[in-house]
Amino acid sequence: MKLVIIGAGFAGMYAALSSARLRDIKGVTPEELEIVLVAPEPTLVVRPRLYEPRPETRTAPLLDVLNAIDVTYVQGTAESVDTTCRSVVVGGADGGRTSIAYDRLIVATGSRLFRPNVPGLAQHAFSVDNLEDAIVLDRHLKSLADRPESEVRDTVVVAGGGFTGLEAATEMPARLREVLGKNVTTRVIIVDRNEAIAPDMGAAPRPVIEEALRKLGVETRLGVGVAAIDDTSATLSSGERIETATVIWAAGMRAAPLTAQIPGERDNFGRLVVDRELHVVGVPGVFATGDAAKAACDDMGNYALMSCQHATRMGAFAGNNAAAELLGEAPIPYLQKAYVTCLDLGEAGALFTRGWDRKIEHVGTDAKKIKQEINTVWIYPPKPVRAAALASADPQRVTDL
Repeated sequence: MKLVIIGAGFAGMYAALSSARLRDIKGVTPEELEIVLVAPEPTLVVRPRLYEPRPETRTAPLLDVLNAIDVTYVQGTAESVDTTCRSVVVGGADGGRTSIAYDRLIVATGSRLFRPNVPGLAQHAFSVDNLEDAIVLDRHLKSLADRPESEVRDTVVVAGGGFTGLEAATEMPARLREVLGKNVTTRVIIVDRNEAIAPDMGAAPRPVIEEALRKLGVETRLGVGVAAIDDTSATLSSGERIETATVIWAAGMRAAPLTAQIPGERDNFGRLVVDRELHVVGVPGVFATGDAAKAACDDMGNYALMSCQHATRMGAFAGNNAAAELLGEAPIPYLQKAYVTCLDLGEAGALFTRGWDRKIEHVGTDAKKIKQEINTVWIYPPKPVRAAALASADPQRVTDL
């Protein structure tokens, strides 16, 4: 029997850990149930930290962990999926292609930044969506020190006032001072089409966020969007032109394109609709998890968000349930009642909320300590010690805050 997992992000990593955990519990050998993880690199990109300086350091190796739990790593990119023949075609870096048959498949391909057809966006905008983009932005910011002082050099526009946009924007004043000097006057401006900042966070946390932006001197332009970008400016839909050499695009996410090859229903974000056990509805043998899946978290109408917090737990359930089907065990319905957010607000601290109603529990330096622990401990892979790694993937306990 063979279980194939596509993707080495948070959901894919925990799918591998959890399926290996159940295999171990049932006393089944790796030869009897082979677990295969397909990804371009055996590395977890710690995506929630890519807004920070030195993004090249925000990765964690996975190969030792996979070896410790007897999961086979296949290097390459999944190019196509045939759900009728139950096979995946994997393209290697050398241009070669290999077909891998599966008995169960877990699609954990993550998400991509949504890039609409805004003139100049592809040529001139930056992002913190993936490791390569974050490194390019970091190098660009450092290169600003070689330019003469000007409004173009010293202004950053962040398109998107959601979670990612806020973390990028509130980190930016400190990053600019590090590059340009503490006495340089800089501007950071968030642009968002919504009438209020952080619309998904709800009303209760908004005053805390707005106060942090005031403290940091971060400006907002709400109810408008970025209409065009060139190498020295961003033009807003209101007609305002902001002189800047740095536009960071953080305006929305979509599921990775491979999900379109699975003949299942998708939502507006391209996520595959799954049942409570994370099967892709109507597609036998295929599970989806993390940002690739639209999954109900509870019976109250709440659905998993595109976040590493949801991806880790969903990955653990998907891995367990895919292996359970092959081993004749009962699956466990996915449930994630506990939901917290910890929003980094740069030098203004952080904001920690609990529940779908975003009840505020910690702000400022107290929340910052929690954020630092999340970013440096909680979201990293377990150590490559077999027993501890497998124990970390109990689906009922992953991210149970």
